[in-house]
Amino acid sequence: MARMERDSDDRGRGSNRPVRSGGGRRRRTSRLSSEKIDYIDYKDIKLLQSFIAENGKIMPRRLTGVTAWQQRKLTEAIKRARNIALLPYTKY
Repeated sequence: MARMERDSDDRGRGSNRPVRSGGGRRRRTSRLSSEKIDYIDYKDIKLLQSFIAENGKIMPRRLTGVTAWQQRKLTEAIKRARNIALLPYTKY
């Protein structure tokens, strides 16, 4: 039997997507870091609303770019503001 040789381009790795040059994704900068906000206040509704999605969910870290410590403080502040009716639980 004759042995089949593969072309150098066909390595069987899946997709034919073009390769991005220059590295990976662009790093997100958080609004908290850029504005140098140290304390996240539950009474600051304008700030908290920017971290809530249209359907009322708290946005994840990977979308907002905040650190883990900031995300915990944000979540705590949003829940407090919802509890005393400064923020709605849903947007509908």
